[in-house]
Amino acid sequence: MSKTTIKGIGLMLIAFCLFCFTAKAQKHIEAGEKAPDFSLYDQNGRLFKMADEVGKHTLVIYFYPKDESMVCTKEACAFRDSFNDFTKAGAKVIGINGGTVASHKGFVDHYKLPFTLLSDPDNKVYNLFGVKKKFFMSGRETFIVDLKGNVVYTHAAMLEGKEHADDAMKFIRSSK
Repeated sequence: MSKTTIKGIGLMLIAFCLFCFTAKAQKHIEAGEKAPDFSLYDQNGRLFKMADEVGKHTLVIYFYPKDESMVCTKEACAFRDSFNDFTKAGAKVIGINGGTVASHKGFVDHYKLPFTLLSDPDNKVYNLFGVKKKFFMSGRETFIVDLKGNVVYTHAAMLEGKEHADDAMKFIRSSK
């Protein structure tokens, strides 16, 4: 191995170690804690502000890896199919991932999704909620936020998209 190659490998190891020691581990938001405040753009390019929604609705916020992927599509369609039940229960459904506004618009149009999808391109809100990556992709997790802005329910199941909508609805019904 040449000295240049060894030097390059050494610099990469130093950079990796610095990253590991300086990267902030995000605290996972648990039931009983205040939901983080955030603002993101929706599928129509409108700014969604969490602060404007707290107190108006119970919020069902679900994080999912990718528009149009198999499990994510099942999850979105499960929320779509239960949308009237969520609405009747006073809940507003919000999906979040790192996709673009345009990607979300296409996904909404393709599957006739009646709820808000928010674009989190830098995963800032993912990190605020402490949603961890799984299998080298963004995590899948659902949070329910009550009228006071407190998280009252969390559910994580990476490969069970439909379960998120079903279990969130069961929780909302049982808490009435």
